[in-house]
Amino acid sequence: MSTAIDPELVARFKAALDRLNPDGGKIGLAVSGGPDSMAMLLLAQEAIPGQFEVATVDHGLRPEAKDECALVLTACEERGVPCEVLTVKVGEGNVQAKAREARYAALDRWGKRRRIRTLATAHHANDQMETILMRLNRGCGTSGLSAIRDRTYVSRWRALVRPLLSFSRGELGKVVESARIAVAHDPSNADTSFERIQIRSALSQIDCLDPKGFSVSAQHMEDADMLCEWAVNMWLSDNEKTEKGGLRHPVPIARYMHFPILETQFRLMGATPRGRDLAQLMDQLRKGKGGNVAGILVKVDKGDWVYRPEPPRRTG
Repeated sequence: MSTAIDPELVARFKAALDRLNPDGGKIGLAVSGGPDSMAMLLLAQEAIPGQFEVATVDHGLRPEAKDECALVLTACEERGVPCEVLTVKVGEGNVQAKAREARYAALDRWGKRRRIRTLATAHHANDQMETILMRLNRGCGTSGLSAIRDRTYVSRWRALVRPLLSFSRGELGKVVESARIAVAHDPSNADTSFERIQIRSALSQIDCLDPKGFSVSAQHMEDADMLCEWAVNMWLSDNEKTEKGGLRHPVPIARYMHFPILETQFRLMGATPRGRDLAQLMDQLRKGKGGNVAGILVKVDKGDWVYRPEPPRRTG
C-alpha cells in the first residue's frame, strides 16, 4: 500500500536503519498508535517492506488503550505487517518509570520469541530537545546531556535503536497526514503536572529553536562522553581499590576529573542521582566532608574518596 510519503524522508529513514542495523536483520517496531510511531510504521513500509514486525503494548492503565492497540492492529493488517498486542502489568511507584520498565521487558520477550534482535522506538528530534533541556535544568554532566542515544540495549541480546532522532515532530506529522491514517492521542501529553509537558508547552512559544540542531549536539556530547568515560576508566584502573563492599581511590589532582569520576562510580554502583545532587556532593568532598546521595555514602578518608552502599534500615 503506497502512502505518497516524501521520498527524501523515506531515504533518510532507510539510511538511519542501515547505520543502526548494519546486518540488515528483521526489526521489531514498537508502535503505540500515536502519530510518531504510526509515522515510523509508514516509513518502514516504504523503506524496508517485509523486513519488520510490529508490537503494540497495552499497559492496562487507561480504558482507551485497547482501542489504541486495535488501531495499530488494523493499520498493520491493511499493510500485511505481522503485529502482536503485548499486555503488561505496571507495578506500583512512579507510574511512568514502571510502565517504561514493563514495556521494554515485554518487548524484549517478544523479540526473543520472534527471533528479532533489534527493536526500534519512535523517539524524534523534539523528544531529544526536551530531554536535553530537562537535563540541563537538573545540572547533568556529559553522560546525561548525551540524552536519548540512537542505539542502546534492552537486554544482552536485544538492541534498541531510534532511527527518527533526525526527524522533527512536524515532519512525522506530515507523514501521517499524507497517508490519511487514523492515530491515537495520549491524554497524558496534555498533563502539565509532568516536567516534559511543561517544557514542551514553553517550547511551543519559541520559534527560533531547531530540534534537529539539538539532536546533532546530543551526538557530539555522546562522543565527548565516550572520550571522558575512557579517560575515567583508565584513571580508575590505576588508582581504584575495592574494600569492605565499597570502593576507594585518591582524590583526583585534576579538578575537571571530579564530576565525571563521581558520575561513573555511582553508575557502577547502580545509582543514578541527579546532576545537581552530584555537584553538591562534589563540593562537600572538596571541603573534606561527605554525604549520602541516591543510597550511596561517600566520605573523605586519609586523602581518599570512599564509596559504600547505605546500610539497610532497621525495622521493628
